[in-house]
Amino acid sequence: MPTYEPRNEAEAAEIVAAAAARRERLRVVGGGTKAAFGRPAQDEATLSAANLTGITLYEPAELVIGARAGTPLAEVEARLAERRQMLPFEPMDHRALLGSSGEPTIGAVAAGNVSGPRRISAGAARDSLIGVRFVNGRGEVVKAGGRVMKNVTGLDLVKLMAGSWGTLGLLTEVIFKVLPVPERAATLVLPGLDDGRAVEALSLGLGSPFEITGAAHWPAGIGAGEARTLLRIEGFSASIDYRLGELRRLLRRYGTPEVVEGEDAAALWAAVRDAAPFAADRAEGAVWRISTAPGNGPALAAAVAARRPARWFYDWGGGLVWLLTGAEGDAGAAAVRAAVAQAGGHATLVRAPEAVRAAVPVFEPLSEPLMRLTAGIKAAHDPAGLFNPGRMYAGV
Repeated sequence: MPTYEPRNEAEAAEIVAAAAARRERLRVVGGGTKAAFGRPAQDEATLSAANLTGITLYEPAELVIGARAGTPLAEVEARLAERRQMLPFEPMDHRALLGSSGEPTIGAVAAGNVSGPRRISAGAARDSLIGVRFVNGRGEVVKAGGRVMKNVTGLDLVKLMAGSWGTLGLLTEVIFKVLPVPERAATLVLPGLDDGRAVEALSLGLGSPFEITGAAHWPAGIGAGEARTLLRIEGFSASIDYRLGELRRLLRRYGTPEVVEGEDAAALWAAVRDAAPFAADRAEGAVWRISTAPGNGPALAAAVAARRPARWFYDWGGGLVWLLTGAEGDAGAAAVRAAVAQAGGHATLVRAPEAVRAAVPVFEPLSEPLMRLTAGIKAAHDPAGLFNPGRMYAGV
């Protein structure tokens, strides 16, 4: 299978135009770290953004950074760190969970709308993405957005590309708003809570005026073994001291919390971000990422566990359930979809054998009207169906 590695945007456009003329279906890749995410693509060649690298724009005073899509995420984060700035949405690193190698790229972060624990306060990747350049299925270069946030009337191409998983075009450049790195971060750790009480505590913290930027719960048997409920606050040191005291008082009926800071706290949140408790179970474990109303998370997880063995933990105050179950059969698809239908929300099969991902819906099944809309958007941007065909939905 041929691999195309354009050296610049113009060359990428030529390659796509030629592929369109041949009706040659293309697998779009960046660093390849998420190649096993989604349905197996029905492709005939690979189109790689690996050579589209380099930071194209950085204005620290304006809190804006732009880079070509193949630029390693680590390079972007290192450049921001020099000025004590960061990507607000704390993007996940899928490598340990999926058993992949390579380097995550900034374009793939945008294409997958890849976000982490800070999403509850700072929004998702799509909320910080303010500009894109991409090559559509006709081989045309399209520019949308720019260096500042704008109100949009009509189809917002910037937000449309975020989470499209390379099915609408090849991203060549992305621009993000960034934020200053907080002076200090501290995490309250409440031990021994069951799922229901943990979500109560997280909801109480999130509903307070004390600006929680991370809210997660590991049930007993996940991570270090003992159940742990985590609430993170960030900001100026004097503010942290005051908010820690107030949160201790607010949460006193849930136990006496430990305060964790520095590298230990950073490691905790990296493990939550990357679903690290499930990284070692690749051989037999399928992993689901389930979004629901925070108060519904425990009941949803219990409903799945009533039908098949499962383990899970929570992020986003209980609104994100990471669930591990056996990869045999449908990898829990029937149980998960039934629980989601009852509780509300949506579920994505993040990790499973290729045969399973080909047989069951990986992304949340769409209603007929939404599927028609999705197919119409795909046809408008990629009329020949070149880009990652079938990766998100069969036939699209």
